[in-house]
Amino acid sequence: MLRGIDVSAYQSSSYDTSGLSFAFVKATEGRSYTSPHAATQAKTARDAGLVVGFYHFLWPGDLTAQAEYFVTKAPSRAGDILAVDWETTGDGTHASNAEKDAFIRKVKSLRPAHRVILYTNRDFWLNIDTTSYAGDGLWIADYVTAGHPRIKAKWRFHQYTSDPHDKDVADFPSKAALQQWADG
Repeated sequence: MLRGIDVSAYQSSSYDTSGLSFAFVKATEGRSYTSPHAATQAKTARDAGLVVGFYHFLWPGDLTAQAEYFVTKAPSRAGDILAVDWETTGDGTHASNAEKDAFIRKVKSLRPAHRVILYTNRDFWLNIDTTSYAGDGLWIADYVTAGHPRIKAKWRFHQYTSDPHDKDVADFPSKAALQQWADG
């Protein structure tokens, strides 16, 4: 299992990269929020030789505008992974299954050379998701032993804790294999 981290504007841009193979950085949310630290957090990962991913926190409504906003604002490069974070919003709502699927498909059409994946928690995956569509792969949040999320579906990334920050593992035999997959 490869070790990784995911960071948002709440974390430092100079986070510890020792022992990590990848990092996901929050880039955008909805149609108006861009993380002021996304570029510097991505630079920290790139400088350490990590595989980089960016994620967008999905809100209900206007999926095309959100997808366009994400790919325009995320400082992504070829070989970076793009992800949609699908969970309950700050106002207690969430995008529908159709909206989640449409967002992934739109990002894939806008950035066909990138892997586009779904991040969601175990409850959403088991109880909200009705399509099981995760684009190029599933990134599941389930706070249990690293690499053992309590789902039957194939997953690529597992967020297993948020203490003291979000930590992840990836189901790839090596960082080179992860980079090769990310490169498409």
